[in-house]
Amino acid sequence: MTTMAFTLRTDAELDAALAELASQQGLSKQEVARKAILDFHARNRHRSRVAEASQESRARWGDVLDRLGSV
Repeated sequence: MTTMAFTLRTDAELDAALAELASQQGLSKQEVARKAILDFHARNRHRSRVAEASQESRARWGDVLDRLGSV
């Protein structure tokens, strides 16, 4: 894995939250931020895939669902 430098500018509130989470989890603030970003990314990808699958299903089965709904 290649590492790259990255500066995260924080305010007092964010730094305090990072410090508290890091202390609770026994991790560095960097690792807490890393995990939060990766978790956010995974959830966003999941939402996108669900929305895409929903659109595909609606395109494929929409007429059937409309007919069933009108019965």
